[in-house]
Amino acid sequence: MAQPDLDLMTRAQRSSWIRLRTLILLRWVAIIGQLTAITVAQRLYGLQLELGLCYLAIGVSVIANLIAIFVFPENKRLSEVENLMMVMFDLLQLAFLLFLAGGLHNPFALLMLGPVTISAAVLTARSAIMTGGTAIILVTILSEVHFPLRTNQGETLRIPDIFVFGQWTALVIAIVFIGAYSRRVTSEMDSMSDALSATQMALAREQKLTDLGGVVAAAAHELGTPLATIKLASSELIEELEDPDLREDALLIRDQADRCRDILRDMGRAGKDDLHLRHAPLMAVISEAAEPHSQRGKHIHYTHDPDAGDEINQPSILRKPEIIHGLRNLIQNAVDFAAANIWIEAHWTDGTISLRIMDDGPGYPPQMLGRIGDPFVTRRRGITDKQPRPAYDGMGLGLFIAKTLLERSGAELTFENGSDPYTPPRHARQAQLGAIVEVVWQRRLIESQGEKLGPNQRFSM
Repeated sequence: MAQPDLDLMTRAQRSSWIRLRTLILLRWVAIIGQLTAITVAQRLYGLQLELGLCYLAIGVSVIANLIAIFVFPENKRLSEVENLMMVMFDLLQLAFLLFLAGGLHNPFALLMLGPVTISAAVLTARSAIMTGGTAIILVTILSEVHFPLRTNQGETLRIPDIFVFGQWTALVIAIVFIGAYSRRVTSEMDSMSDALSATQMALAREQKLTDLGGVVAAAAHELGTPLATIKLASSELIEELEDPDLREDALLIRDQADRCRDILRDMGRAGKDDLHLRHAPLMAVISEAAEPHSQRGKHIHYTHDPDAGDEINQPSILRKPEIIHGLRNLIQNAVDFAAANIWIEAHWTDGTISLRIMDDGPGYPPQMLGRIGDPFVTRRRGITDKQPRPAYDGMGLGLFIAKTLLERSGAELTFENGSDPYTPPRHARQAQLGAIVEVVWQRRLIESQGEKLGPNQRFSM
């Protein structure tokens, strides 16, 4: 799904999350404020207002609130159209009161920004534009057409025309700017919320897969004894039975017990306390993360820096779901855009463990390097951009999920291009590289401090 369609769908859904009672409460606050302003203006400052029409406008809001309270249930949530109608009603009611009380000569004209801000923050772009456009039209009309403000002495209160024009200009600019600003900030928050939800779902899925591996290991461990008993009993029966048919059945039982043993062994782990369920050598974890993408027609090369020491003495790290899933997403992104090769280079010292995932694709657009890792960022563009994205729609969620999960494990990520002339050469294959992702952990954060991993035990039957 393209990002605009996703944004429209999400906005339409979120606009239906607002409860009717919330808007009713806000309207009661507005009604009390309007009554207070009219009373103070009349009694304290002696202004002559069209009280009948003012109270009529306020009375319409009171009646609308009472109808909404008694007709609709308390848990009523408004649809997109209903929200738009509520906001437009409040905007028109406020404009009518300003029309009766001096138009833009009234300092309360600033309140026209309220419905516009709510619309921009909650409703879809079309509804927000309709609300903002209506507000600009109303402000323009109020600058010219309105009842004047008069005192008891008959004096008309008005500001110079140049200030009226300035008030109109300020309101129009504020409607556009605050509306756009509110919408932008809310969109960023919504996008981050959606992306974090996707991250939580990805982590939960990886955790379930890890837990499933533990269940399989426990089943293999617990079934070992009864399978050995079945095999022993069937072997004794084979020696004692003289009937060919019964002897053949006993042979079948033993063969099937052996088959069950082989199936459990192929499941990969022997024993519910197998240390591989909790930690594994660094290169084994990297291979596990890359395995789903190893058969996609690209060559994945696993290397380690000679300065890192002997590969046999590589560190054993914790098999955290966030590490495996985060690395898997980074490798997927490299496979998606690589021309033919992906290099995964490991490096470890006494204090750090680092990985570099590199491909020979077009690399990241230079203007996007600073935004990589943000959700819903447009995809990489290069020579292969005319072809559809092979794995996902490229809204930036994959890299965001990978970055978020790996940072949870204590990693620091750096994104760069190997062919960028402004990037210092750090690798012998610099001219061949496209995108480079470097992941660095403090060794103490992910290295297993417990018992060293030994070979898997085998069933002895």
